[in-house]
Amino acid sequence: MSTEIEERLAHLERLTDELSAVVAGQAKEIDRLTARVRMLMEREAAREAEGSGGVVLGDETPPHY
Repeated sequence: MSTEIEERLAHLERLTDELSAVVAGQAKEIDRLTARVRMLMEREAAREAEGSGGVVLGDETPPHY
C-alpha cells in the first residue's frame, strides 16, 4: 500500500468515527425530544379531558368578560 492510500484511509476512518459520534448524539437528542413531545401531548390530552384547555376559537368571548 502506498503512503498516500494509507493517509487517505486513515482520514476516512477518522471521518467515519466523527460522523458516527454525530449520528449517535442526534439519536439521543431525537429520543429526548420525542419523550418531551409525548409528555406534552399527554398533558394536553389530560387538560382537554378535564375541560380546561383554555383555547379561544373564532368569535368566542373569553371567560373573563
